[in-house]
Amino acid sequence: MDRPTPEEYQPPLRVWGHAWRLVLMLGISALTWLPAWEAEADVSDLWWAADILLGIGAYVLVFYRRRHPLAVALALSLVGGVSGVAAGPAVLASVSVATHRRWRQLVVVGSVGFACAQLYSTLTAGPEDPPWIILIANAVATAGILGWGMYIGSRRELIWTLRNRAERAEAEQELRVAQARGNEQARIAREMHDVLAHRISQISMHAGALAFREDLDADEMRSSAAVIQEKAHEALTDLRGVLGVLRDDATGARLRGPQPTYDDLHALVEEARESGLRVDLQDLVEGEPPAAVGRTVYRIVQEGLTNARKHAPGAVVTVTVSGTPEAGLDVLMRNPIGFGRTTTPGAGLGLVGLTERAELRGGRLEAGRDGSTFVLHGWIPWAA
Repeated sequence: MDRPTPEEYQPPLRVWGHAWRLVLMLGISALTWLPAWEAEADVSDLWWAADILLGIGAYVLVFYRRRHPLAVALALSLVGGVSGVAAGPAVLASVSVATHRRWRQLVVVGSVGFACAQLYSTLTAGPEDPPWIILIANAVATAGILGWGMYIGSRRELIWTLRNRAERAEAEQELRVAQARGNEQARIAREMHDVLAHRISQISMHAGALAFREDLDADEMRSSAAVIQEKAHEALTDLRGVLGVLRDDATGARLRGPQPTYDDLHALVEEARESGLRVDLQDLVEGEPPAAVGRTVYRIVQEGLTNARKHAPGAVVTVTVSGTPEAGLDVLMRNPIGFGRTTTPGAGLGLVGLTERAELRGGRLEAGRDGSTFVLHGWIPWAA
């Protein structure tokens, strides 16, 4: 990855950023000008006034340092040679140039800044201040300013690089996941063709033979019907395994086809009645539930009806759906427990998936026996 430009990793300046920089500049200006203003007045009565005016101009010019960093830094350094008030803006502009870490600019700004600082210190120094101490102090201050700016620039670039790498890694991960999902769906399509086509062809063959054979006795008829039932169960089991991955990882919803809503609940119940299941639906919901909430309620009722059809055929299933925007949606399904064990295969994951779906929506789902009755009770918040 190419090295970013300073403009790319410089953070935007907001109100707080301007505020603390202004306070810092005022502090540096005060430390530089207050001890020297009397010496300026001794040299010339107008020098200290000119110092303040030049400093005010420097505070205005420093806000353009990001547009023209080198020019502004050199101009403020030159002004700082005769103005102590301009010391704060000159330091900030020099630090800003140093964040770019370009050695030619560092040498130019550092040399001009050191020379101007030495000039101002010499003009305002008292007779008791040794020149060599002033020289060392200015050299150390100039090196510290440039070093601090280089450290800030290096840190900004490092943070930008790490963030950029993380974003690229996330994008690449999403691409790999999408490719893996596409490959998996292609594999599923092949499995559906190879496995289910074989199963269905067996069922068709046995059913066709059963329809045309008129010489079969009762035992042979029952045997052929048992074979058809077994092959249908095998096909259903294979279908569950193949379609298990065609669901959204977060919600469990199908990734293909339109999703049902609460408005489709009555059609679901009517379809179950037409298939022979006795269903008593009580719709006590006030208002129109959100689409995601209604879809979850639909899936709960759908799974409850499927279980009743498999485990308690012929029983009356009572479905009560009630709720308000304040109280949420409550689903209660009850049906008598059937006799004997069902022969219809089941993965046993329907209620587990529904429980996870309800919890993802912020609700809950409970299933169990209440005496001789099977109860499925769920609650979903209205604004889930």
